[in-house]
Amino acid sequence: MRKTIKSPGEKIVKDIERATRSQYSSEEKIRIVLDGLRGKDSIAELCRCEGLSQGVYYKWSKDFMEAGKRRLAGDTARAATTDEVKDLRR
Repeated sequence: MRKTIKSPGEKIVKDIERATRSQYSSEEKIRIVLDGLRGKDSIAELCRCEGLSQGVYYKWSKDFMEAGKRRLAGDTARAATTDEVKDLRR
């Protein structure tokens, strides 16, 4: 693979793109996935309105479904909080 030398301008643009990238909360991800599952608009339209790629939407959707499947199967294991661990140690 050939490495290309980037100009300082290209590096600045890349840094700005990285810094301004959208960060979605888990609640926003759930809302977007549920909107897609409702089928009111196409996935392409939904992604366009939300400003994300369809690949990201489908990854979130898959993660959402897998988490639901595990929960319904009875997998209730979760990470203990620090306070819970301290209580158990006492």
